[in-house]
Amino acid sequence: MSGLALAAQSSGGLVEALNGLSQVFETTTTRTVVTLAAFGVLLGIGWVTRRTQRWLRERLSDFVSDVLTVVVVGSTFACAFGVILGVWRLADDVQRAFAQVAPENGTGPLLAVTVVIVFATHLLSRASRRVVDNLVGRRDAFGQHEVEVTYRVVQITLWVTAISVVLGVWRVDLTGVLVGAGFLGIVVGMAARQTLGAVLAGFVLMFARPFEIGDWVQIGDREGIVTDISIVNTRVQTFDGEYVMFPNDLVSGQEVVNRSRKGRLRIEVEVGVDYETHVPTATELAGEAMDDLEEILSVPTPQVVVKRFDDSAVVLGCRFWIDKPSARRKWRARTAVVEAVKARFDEAGVKIPFPQRELTGREESGGFRHAETEAPEPVEGGRGDADADEDANGRSDGDANPDGDANSDGAARPDPDPDAVVEPSDEDVATPDAAGESRNGFGIGADDYESTFTKAQPPDAADDGGGADGERDVDARGDGGDS
Repeated sequence: MSGLALAAQSSGGLVEALNGLSQVFETTTTRTVVTLAAFGVLLGIGWVTRRTQRWLRERLSDFVSDVLTVVVVGSTFACAFGVILGVWRLADDVQRAFAQVAPENGTGPLLAVTVVIVFATHLLSRASRRVVDNLVGRRDAFGQHEVEVTYRVVQITLWVTAISVVLGVWRVDLTGVLVGAGFLGIVVGMAARQTLGAVLAGFVLMFARPFEIGDWVQIGDREGIVTDISIVNTRVQTFDGEYVMFPNDLVSGQEVVNRSRKGRLRIEVEVGVDYETHVPTATELAGEAMDDLEEILSVPTPQVVVKRFDDSAVVLGCRFWIDKPSARRKWRARTAVVEAVKARFDEAGVKIPFPQRELTGREESGGFRHAETEAPEPVEGGRGDADADEDANGRSDGDANPDGDANSDGAARPDPDPDAVVEPSDEDVATPDAAGESRNGFGIGADDYESTFTKAQPPDAADDGGGADGERDVDARGDGGDS
């Protein structure tokens, strides 16, 4: 107990010394300046530590340099924190708070274990950075981005484990925490399943590495330069100046074409020559045209192959390679090849034909024929007879009165019904002659074309029926005779 009493006495002297700073800096302005200076010292020691870290590692081991760094930073933080408490006379409050966790209450050892666990976790976190750099960074399959992500995952794992151990040391029941975390995981998984899928796909892309930042890729129907790869999405800048953001699950679920992976790219330009052209000669001319171009590689050697028979030409494929593929290099090379091949063909008289098509016809014999139909039988006492009589009388009336505005007795003829069906009369069609041939020259005989045509009836004729039609025909003939 004498040791505990000595520790309490020493702590009391430290508290009195810290509170004495409040008498030195009595005004609020001076206390504020001292507080800001303490924070400045903390920032400065952090900057100095980062600058001297490499120097310490060159002369000492990595573990020793990390321990010294932690001790220096921790001591500086404790001194700055004590000065701030003393200036504002808060040391007494802190002492009373620590008295609640005195060793005689059983919480002192727990506090010491907690500090040791946090200190050890910090050292392991710093050491894990070097381990990840050594194991992952040396492989060509991993870039700096993948190394950084791996380190963050290891760091999070270490701190989660340390927090779980500290809670266990303090005898905190983790059952409720784990159950709550389980339900929270289910809810978050259901609500953000697409985001979680993108995150998992992001890890797959980072380790599979189908492309890197700066590569020329085509994802679906979009192509451009990869500008950023994150856990959730991939950003691509198209050649139109647009920035397109692809979720990683979408990228991993479709075809990805990387045109920059090999450092060179083969391009093909098609050209057609006339069927009358000597194909080997045209192939040789196209190859000579590509030999002297600076925009394409001489190794591998440019090639010209015969691809297919097209509608109007024999198609040749001019294949060549470019290095450091980019959209600008690609189009420059294509333009140079097209211009060179066109100029070489013009000099040699090789024709690049336009699309052509030949149209041919066959001679029809026998002329055109209508389908054979039977003539309709006339209806006795019905509309057919009345129409026939009316046709005959109409023709006679038409001869006497060509305008058709009035009957022979001077009475005006009623207007036809607009709903009545008007069918062609005998004068509208060609009448076959005795030889069975038509006078209009279509070669349709009387045996092939037979039909009966009628005219539209006036409304009073349609309403009166057959008897009225007969009476009107008789009156018409009588009037004609009188006239």
